Amino acid sequence: MANCEHQNATSGGRRLVVLLCAALLTSTAFAETALTPHTAVYEVKISVLSGQLNTELRSTATGYAATHVIKPTGMSRMLARGSISETSEFSSTAHGVRPKVYSSKDTISRDKADAYIRFDWETGEARGTVNGEEVLSVMDDLAHDRVSIQYELMYDMLHDGLSEHYTMFEIDQLRTVDVRNIGARTVKVPAGKFEVVGIQHQAEGSKRKTTFWCAPELEYLPVIIEQHRREKLKVRAELSGYTPAVDSQTVGLQSL
Repeated sequence: MANCEHQNATSGGRRLVVLLCAALLTSTAFAETALTPHTAVYEVKISVLSGQLNTELRSTATGYAATHVIKPTGMSRMLARGSISETSEFSSTAHGVRPKVYSSKDTISRDKADAYIRFDWETGEARGTVNGEEVLSVMDDLAHDRVSIQYELMYDMLHDGLSEHYTMFEIDQLRTVDVRNIGARTVKVPAGKFEVVGIQHQAEGSKRKTTFWCAPELEYLPVIIEQHRREKLKVRAELSGYTPAVDSQTVGLQSL
């Protein structure tokens, strides 16, 4: 009887160890796949105008919400008024991020724009309004909005899974985006000196080309964002500050 009890106790102990190991492995896997919530500030040059880009990634009950807001600064406020605000809510999956809701409001550009898009993955539709007019696109595969694609690229680089092609919902239509790695270099920005990798993406049929110079030590956060149109530099943003969220469950760097 004593021997039987000993065997049962040993068996139960082994099961407990297995369960604990499984829990630890699951927790570790989650930490490795999660993005670090943070805020980042960029100094922006748009032709002769200057501005500031503030970005925030925060965790939610179902994933993440990211907000990007750009405003003119200094003397540029005399030439341009308003702001450009974009928000994306997306879930986190084992294969990356999946957008749920995207909204944008542009009160600074010549052509004012206001958009709200909801991604319905059960029906495979991206539906919403752009400047008051209804829009509908059918999604055959995973698609991203203009904000969530940055975090998808960051996620993919963290896991060595960068693809050559993505699909992006660009205001009123789905477009294939070609992505390529243009090499590594060292850059110096207001936030400091970083080793970076250049990730360039361009939508098919578009004359606009965007390059993210991403720092591996910041989980591939872009420290420089450049936008070219017809091979001419139109926009350049440089990181001036980065702060990981205090309640983040993943390991982040100290504030810059």
